[in-house]
Amino acid sequence: MRPSGRQTNEMRAISIETGVTMHAEGSCLIKCGNTHVLCTATIDERVPPFLKNSGLGWVTAEYGMLPRATNTRMRREAKNGQSGRTQEIQRLIGRSLRAGVDRVALGERQIVVDCDVIQADGGTRCASITGGWVALKLAMQKLMKVGDVTSDPLVDPVAAISCGIYAGQEVLDLDYPEDSEAGVDGNFVMTGGKLIEVQMSAEGSVFSRAQMDGLLDLAEKGVAELTAAQLAAVA
Repeated sequence: MRPSGRQTNEMRAISIETGVTMHAEGSCLIKCGNTHVLCTATIDERVPPFLKNSGLGWVTAEYGMLPRATNTRMRREAKNGQSGRTQEIQRLIGRSLRAGVDRVALGERQIVVDCDVIQADGGTRCASITGGWVALKLAMQKLMKVGDVTSDPLVDPVAAISCGIYAGQEVLDLDYPEDSEAGVDGNFVMTGGKLIEVQMSAEGSVFSRAQMDGLLDLAEKGVAELTAAQLAAVA
């Protein structure tokens, strides 16, 4: 039995509220159970120096957690510098979102996606990627509406979900009690039914090829549900 009482293949409740900030070109608040992340997308008509005059656009991301996003207060990284974990996660978000972007169609501009964790209960990087795509899509819609881009640079939705082995069972969408005790923990990032990135590690016990296949099956189910929620949010 899972701590939440969910079935092994059951997601947490998902909600995506768009237009939650007045200034960002795209924004949403994504809630995956008790994990809540504010995602905003900002359009910058400049690109990093290494892309100047290339005709290619760029998508990058920044990630952070509010001090009381967790059960004990964390010190602000703005004061103490980014941790290695934060840098790893925001790089993951950036390259995941870029995998779903036609950078030629985007043109020579940059979109910065900010993901701020308001409340954490496991799966914050996955929620950030899923919500980050929604914010990115809304920003793209604005570019298309004013005619700055002529075709949608976003080819397919990008979404991510965690899967793992908890109490000997393959489970979908780990919350914190499961994540903290899982024997195997993984994150799956997908677009258009194809994999962008898989992060898998044996936390307490090794796992077999058959178990890996089972986790991938669960991930495909979860991403399909997330994609449906994303498309409904931006319709």
